[in-house]
Amino acid sequence: MFQEFLQNIKNFFDNNLIATIIFDGWLSLMVISIVVLLALKFRKALSLAIIGVLLLAFWWVAKLLDLSVSLPLYTIATTNFVVICVVIMAPELRKMMEMQPKSNQEKALIVSPTQATIEAVSDAVFNMASIKVGALITFEQHYSLEQYSERAISLNADVSRELLEQIFIKDSPLHDGGVIIRGNKIICAAAYYTLTQVDLDKTIGSRHRAGIGISEITDSLTVIVSEETGDVHVANSGFMKIMSNKNELIEYLSTYLGKTV
Repeated sequence: MFQEFLQNIKNFFDNNLIATIIFDGWLSLMVISIVVLLALKFRKALSLAIIGVLLLAFWWVAKLLDLSVSLPLYTIATTNFVVICVVIMAPELRKMMEMQPKSNQEKALIVSPTQATIEAVSDAVFNMASIKVGALITFEQHYSLEQYSERAISLNADVSRELLEQIFIKDSPLHDGGVIIRGNKIICAAAYYTLTQVDLDKTIGSRHRAGIGISEITDSLTVIVSEETGDVHVANSGFMKIMSNKNELIEYLSTYLGKTV
């Protein structure tokens, strides 16, 4: 029944050259428009899968009806679709490659920050926020941040409010970049992260983009102080949450910086 229906459609177009030309041109225009719009608006795997299904479906229609204009176009598009996917998904693929989970032995050695460390960081953060000194402080958890610390300035110093404030003071050579905390130690300063590829408001600066970026590819937690507004945010799992006061930050850090199992 279905094959007979398809054959009738094919016979119609075989016997009507003008209808074939019109349908061929319309189909080409529609598919190109849909693919371009979807590719520009959505860049995630689901959208790419939809585009792939559309390309295959219209390629099949063009092949069935032997459309001279559409068929070569769809053949090229479908055969190069994998390459197109790799190009569009390059940021996500890079993030997957950058993720470095720790070995079981390394996990066993993880020491969660003490309450004293959390309070020292919170004190420093809101002191800097009050005078609009920018800061980027990252707590390492299960995923190793060694690749970032290797390119930064090694410190291996105890966490203290005074040291954090001295690192981020505007005249300090370590002011730019982030501090990485492992347990109760500041292992490095002036660390630079991969910026998020998410389309954010243009008023959001590079510190916030870096904080979100590192939280997208690792399970780290990053505290960010805005140099422009003095606002304090925490980046966690690709999302940012504003902290209104020191107690809220202490509670948040105490909740999410749990012990490793």
